[in-house]
Amino acid sequence: MVALAGAAGLALIVVEVTASGGFYFIFFGAGAIIVAALRLLDLAEPLWLQFLLFSVLSVVSLLVFRNPLLRWMKLDRPAHDVDSLVGEVGSAMDDIEPGAIGRVELRGTVWTARNAGTATLARGRRCTVVRVERLTLFVTAEGARS
Repeated sequence: MVALAGAAGLALIVVEVTASGGFYFIFFGAGAIIVAALRLLDLAEPLWLQFLLFSVLSVVSLLVFRNPLLRWMKLDRPAHDVDSLVGEVGSAMDDIEPGAIGRVELRGTVWTARNAGTATLARGRRCTVVRVERLTLFVTAEGARS
């Protein structure tokens, strides 16, 4: 039983290391390993005590150590866009009225785009991305003032 708990603990730690899950499994793995070690030292004999210790150790260590660990590894900050499309130039695939939605080809991909300018974008006209919201590009005619 002790070997099974230790192996389960190691398996949970391996799952945490191989899958970027946000540091949850590692605390349950550590709890299982600690309970297995306590059982080897005959400090956690009854099965109910082992389950209780596992639950308490796992949850308390998760609550106490997870946020400091995320801060220490700098994983608590929002991700920055590695590749921003703002400033890129594309080509309108439709006539797009001001404020209307159409399609723009940019970097070989067709995007949903909203005309953020004051003039109609004619099909084939080059346009500049001024803002991105989720998967929608906000574009203006190339050379137009924002």
